[in-house]
Amino acid sequence: MLFQITSLPTDHNADDGLVAVIRSDRHFFIRQEAAKRVKNVTLLYDHRDDRHVGQILVRGLNRREDVDYLKRLVAESRHLDVRNAAQAQLNLISKNTKAKNPEGS
Repeated sequence: MLFQITSLPTDHNADDGLVAVIRSDRHFFIRQEAAKRVKNVTLLYDHRDDRHVGQILVRGLNRREDVDYLKRLVAESRHLDVRNAAQAQLNLISKNTKAKNPEGS
């Protein structure tokens, strides 16, 4: 299964199958690799409480629209790994925003 997941092309249409793997009782590493391959990151929102999937979820969030969601994860996640990953992503977004708009307007 791991081979099948990791060999998916970038333009795959397998998000539904990958989400089924994420929902399964498979080993965390298999579920995490499936999460890495999901193209539509919003499909991972329901799995934010899974610490292994949550870390993958926050790495895919980088738009300004995602900031509120990341802030909620920092405040509400019960997993330190997810909170730390969300905070790191917020820091990256802030840094990138400042670099694009140094005047702060």
